[in-house]
Amino acid sequence: MGKKNVTFDDIAKYTNFSKTTISRYFNNPDSLTLENQQIISDALEALNYKENKVARILANGKTEFVGVIIPNLYMHYYAQMLSEILATYERFGYKFLVFEGNQDKAVEQQYIQELLAYKIEGLIVLSHTISSQELASYNIPTVTIEREDQYTCSVNTDNYMGAVQAASLLFKNDCDILFHLNQQVSETTPGYQRIQGFLDICREHSLPHRLILTSFGRTYEENEKRLGEIFRELEENYHGKKKGVFVSNDTHANIFLNLLIRKYGRLPEEYRIVGFDDSPIARSAIVPISTVGQQIGTIAHQAMELLVTQMNERKKRKPTPLTEPIHQIVAPVLIRRSTTD
Repeated sequence: MGKKNVTFDDIAKYTNFSKTTISRYFNNPDSLTLENQQIISDALEALNYKENKVARILANGKTEFVGVIIPNLYMHYYAQMLSEILATYERFGYKFLVFEGNQDKAVEQQYIQELLAYKIEGLIVLSHTISSQELASYNIPTVTIEREDQYTCSVNTDNYMGAVQAASLLFKNDCDILFHLNQQVSETTPGYQRIQGFLDICREHSLPHRLILTSFGRTYEENEKRLGEIFRELEENYHGKKKGVFVSNDTHANIFLNLLIRKYGRLPEEYRIVGFDDSPIARSAIVPISTVGQQIGTIAHQAMELLVTQMNERKKRKPTPLTEPIHQIVAPVLIRRSTTD
């Protein structure tokens, strides 16, 4: 015989409160005194109450779901960031609906409409496709990570400082010329500061340098092909020079390292490499890669904490909206491994 489900009526009889009071405990607990909240909480434990999540959603419209739009999962940074975001369930109790973007604005707008139809309470966006102004227009608590964020709350790495650390490390490795491999990025995005920090260090020390800003494609295979072309160009045009290569992410740094290993069977003295992210691939590479650690777990936790603050404010009787977006910056950590001295 299965046990009978405990109902609001059962809880009301046990506590001598009305069913309306019990409903308020679940849907608007702040309307009850702390003493009455404790009485009902004790009753739930005594009765071994199991909450009917679907019924609660229907009653108050709160799903405890957060939407996440992430550009891709083949880049180790995004895979690790998603893992850390999902891990915040243990702290905050929110569940996640995840869409993988494809750099198609119309498709990602459709994703958002789908998420809104599921009554998500908040949104975390790492994709760059939709502007922060449009994201803000959906009128839902939103936090962005490492993307343009003029109109949304955000959590980002101090990309400028990270690039200064990377370029300075290559300078200390006595490289003859420094390269920075990156995409063409807008000055409004946090990632642009990696370019600026690299340039400032090179100019400060009068270092020969070159920016290689290019499209790497949308798949791992396309990334590998483009990096192969860059590698062959460096081999041909800068033979005999000690080359310091600062790569904008660890996935691309690892591909570049693999190209060297395939040709030379080792990391030659002519090359020094620094990545960016400190995703697992940098630690587990055949030659562990020096990198700028973004403290991915810290960023994910702070993003969720900032989002929860906004969502909790929305649940108040008289919420106070933010007057302007909150932008949090997380300091990077330079991690020296085998691809630099």
